[in-house]
Amino acid sequence: MMEKNQFRGHERLAYFHDKESGLKTFIAVHDTSLGPAAGGCRMWPYDNEMDALNDALRLSRGMSYKNAMAGLPLGGGKAVIMADAQTDKTEDLFKAFGRCVESLGGKYITAEDVGMTEQDMITIATETSHVAGLPHGDHASGDPSPFTAKGIYRGIQASVKYKLGKDNLEGLTVAVQGVGHVGMYLCEYLHKDGVNLIVSDIVQESLDQAVERFDAAIVLPDEILSVKADVLSPCALGAVINDETIPHLNVPIIAGGANNQLASDSHGVRLMDKDILFAPDYVINAGGIINVSGEATGDYDVNWVNEKVDNIYNTLIHIYERADAEDRPTNIVADEMAEEIIERAMQLKRAAV
Repeated sequence: MMEKNQFRGHERLAYFHDKESGLKTFIAVHDTSLGPAAGGCRMWPYDNEMDALNDALRLSRGMSYKNAMAGLPLGGGKAVIMADAQTDKTEDLFKAFGRCVESLGGKYITAEDVGMTEQDMITIATETSHVAGLPHGDHASGDPSPFTAKGIYRGIQASVKYKLGKDNLEGLTVAVQGVGHVGMYLCEYLHKDGVNLIVSDIVQESLDQAVERFDAAIVLPDEILSVKADVLSPCALGAVINDETIPHLNVPIIAGGANNQLASDSHGVRLMDKDILFAPDYVINAGGIINVSGEATGDYDVNWVNEKVDNIYNTLIHIYERADAEDRPTNIVADEMAEEIIERAMQLKRAAV
C-alpha cells in the first residue's frame, strides 16, 4: 500500500526491469530547483515492490531537503535496487543500472548508499558519467563514510551543547545503533573525546571490532533503543523511532546518521512532548553528500568539504533555536526551512525564464 503523502513534489519516478541481468530498480527524482538530483543508490532485499517504491520516494525527498540545508547546488534523488547485496551483485546488473541512470539525461546523479561500494560505482560508471563517490579520477571524492561520520559527530556536539549545556563530550554515554562504515567512524570520533560507548549490530565482527578498538559495551539489537544514555545515535536503517519504541526511549537527545529515523512526521511531536531533542537526520548526516557534491559538480576541494561539514553544527543550533522559539518539533521546522530554500531557488528559475 502506498504510504500517505509519499508523492510530495516529485518531478519524476522511473521503474526499470532488465530481464537479462535481473535488475529491478526505482529511481525517484524529487526536485531539481537547486541543481541535478543527487542521492545514493540503495541495494536491499525488499519484501515487495511497494516497499521499495515507498523507500525511493521518502529517501529522494529527504535528499532534496538534505542538499538544500547543506547549501549545495544539487536537488534530491534516490535509487533503490531490489536485490540482496550479499548474494545478488553482478557486473551485468550494475552495468544495466548505469544504463538506466544514463537514460535520465543527467537529471539524476547516483552514488553509494546501503549495500553499495566504491567498486560498484566503478562498474556503474562504465555506462554513465552521472555517478559520484568514485575512488579515483580528476575529481574523485572516494568513500563518503568518514565525512558522514564527522558530520554526525559535529551534530552530537551541537545537540549536547544546546540540550545539556556542555562544551565537550568527555564522560558522556552514547548508544550507537549500527556500527557499519559510518557507525564505526563515528565511534572513533567519540572514543577520542572520552565518550562511553554502547553499541549494537547484527554483524558480530563489527561488534568485536568496536569492543577491541573503543572498549564499547554491547547490547542486543532490540535493547539499544531503550538503554539509558545521554545520546542515542541511530546509524542503521530508518523508522526506528515509532509508536512502539518511543515509550521506551531513555535519552535526552537523538542524533544519528540513519535516514528517515522517524516512522512518520507525527513522531517528532511525540519526541518533543517527551522533552527529547531530535537532530533532523538529513541535516546531521549530510557530510557524505557534501563530500560527493564536489565530485558531482566537477570541483572537488577537501578543505571546502570540511568547512561545510563543520557548519552542520551551526545549522542544527539554528534549527533548535527556531523550534524552541516557535514551540514546534525540530523535524517540522527543518522541513520548512528546506522548503523555503527550494522555493526561493524555484522563484529565481522562473524569474530567469
